[in-house]
Amino acid sequence: MTKISFVAGELFFSVIWLIIRVITWLKQGKIDWKREALLLLMYVNLAVIIRFAFFPMARINGKIQPLIFEADKVFPFKVNMEPFVHLAEYDNRKHMILNLIGNIGMFIPSGIILPIIYKKLNSFGKIVLTGFLMSLAIEILQLPFAVRTSDVDDLLLNTAGVNLGYVIYSMFRKGKD
Repeated sequence: MTKISFVAGELFFSVIWLIIRVITWLKQGKIDWKREALLLLMYVNLAVIIRFAFFPMARINGKIQPLIFEADKVFPFKVNMEPFVHLAEYDNRKHMILNLIGNIGMFIPSGIILPIIYKKLNSFGKIVLTGFLMSLAIEILQLPFAVRTSDVDDLLLNTAGVNLGYVIYSMFRKGKD
């Protein structure tokens, strides 16, 4: 059994992010500080997504519990392919609402930030695809961890969050045009 602490997971993500940014700066020969500020917002958004998508919600003694990898429990993969069936199975309505709002809410910033950073993501269709692929990547990365379940509901709700973010972005953008 391998345990990955929240701090180790975020540190790994941060190091990879910094390496990519440094390589980019070296290739370009300069730093675009405005773009880096926007990328920093995306980094924070992704760090939040990593926290809630990979590490258990419940805390013990105020600490975020580790992500656990157990090779003998990988198969069969834990996957829910039935849309919106398991939402009604929560212990109480509060947990169900928290799941809905959380899955949508943590992806709204992506729908706002991505089209600002990447000018080619300039249509609803491109954002739908990008949001879907981001969420799909997370669901696939969750497969080997026995404490996580890859869920079609998460895929749909996360994608809806990115799309809602893009709608918000579009409303503000039209106000400027």
